[in-house]
Amino acid sequence: MNILVINCGSSSVKYQLFCMETDQSLVSGIVEKIGAPDSYISHKKADKTYKSKQVIDNYFSAIEKVSELLTDETWGAVKTKDDIHAIGHRVVHGGEEFKSSVLIDKKVLDRIKYYSALAPLHNPPAYNGISATRKIFPKIKQVAVFDTAFHQTMPEEAFMYGLPYKLYTKYCIRRYGFHGTSHRYVSAAAAKVLKKPLKKLKLITCHLGNGCSITAVKHGASVDTSMGFTPLEGLLMGTRCGDIDPALIGYIMEKEKLSVQEVGQMMNRKSGLLGISESSNDMRDLSEQAKKGDKQAKLAIDIFIYRVKKYIGAYIAAMNGADAIVLTGGIGENMSQIKQTLTKELSNLMGNKMKMLTIHTEEEHLIAMDTFELIKR
Repeated sequence: MNILVINCGSSSVKYQLFCMETDQSLVSGIVEKIGAPDSYISHKKADKTYKSKQVIDNYFSAIEKVSELLTDETWGAVKTKDDIHAIGHRVVHGGEEFKSSVLIDKKVLDRIKYYSALAPLHNPPAYNGISATRKIFPKIKQVAVFDTAFHQTMPEEAFMYGLPYKLYTKYCIRRYGFHGTSHRYVSAAAAKVLKKPLKKLKLITCHLGNGCSITAVKHGASVDTSMGFTPLEGLLMGTRCGDIDPALIGYIMEKEKLSVQEVGQMMNRKSGLLGISESSNDMRDLSEQAKKGDKQAKLAIDIFIYRVKKYIGAYIAAMNGADAIVLTGGIGENMSQIKQTLTKELSNLMGNKMKMLTIHTEEEHLIAMDTFELIKR
């Protein structure tokens, strides 16, 4: 069975085609800058890459181009669209309604649109992408895999905020958590590395990239996570501020004469590593700058590591211990000095029994597996 995985971002479409019998990726690629004059597509097959700059106005055009490449005589992996047997979509927000992956029908599509109010940057692209894909591949069954679904096992004491309860009942204001597919994937992978059943493990999974989150995974279930109602809460990230005193919002608005939307933009796009360093949101750049004596670059890195340590310590307390800490994501997988620093500075908490693992996350593979299982049923 060949399964196409699609991940629609605010101006991009990532895709990957899997053969489930051989458990391998056949082709992959990304359409970037949709709607901009300098849009382009990058498509990879084996060790060769095809790149093309062309005007791609919308998600329908983007996915139509993907369809053409998948069936291209040179760059494709299948002869016709009928050789793609199912399509899995990454959807960021499923509210409290979707606790697992589901087959997409009109009702599910409408609910994805409804939850755009909770994820205005993420769900509209998913909705548009799925709508386009259903037109281009009308005969093919499609599946939605939700980032929030993995965290629906959190207990009330973990997901509720200390706000009037009616705000939860009226507006669904609570902690949802994100990066669920990544946390779920590396949890299962860690169990294989440790050679123990996932149901018997306590894990702290750290997805550290431009967006960052940490999850307490107890016996295979998420019991707490650092991101909240939106992906802004929690750790210091590439451009997101993470945890702040909420009273600061009104204070900054008054002092800087900014609107709510402008403060939101600042906290999401101009803060974090970029805001502290005033130079870059890329940990690799900051590491090089810090080596050359840049104090703000070093401060940004120090704050980043400190926040990670705090959350790890909190989740060890929440679960009354942990068997392993798992690092993943661009920073978690590739910045060895972060792992070395964490191992050193958490040595007393970790003791001799707790492991520090680095595992490459493969969210697209998990989406393909979920899609495969649902289609088989």
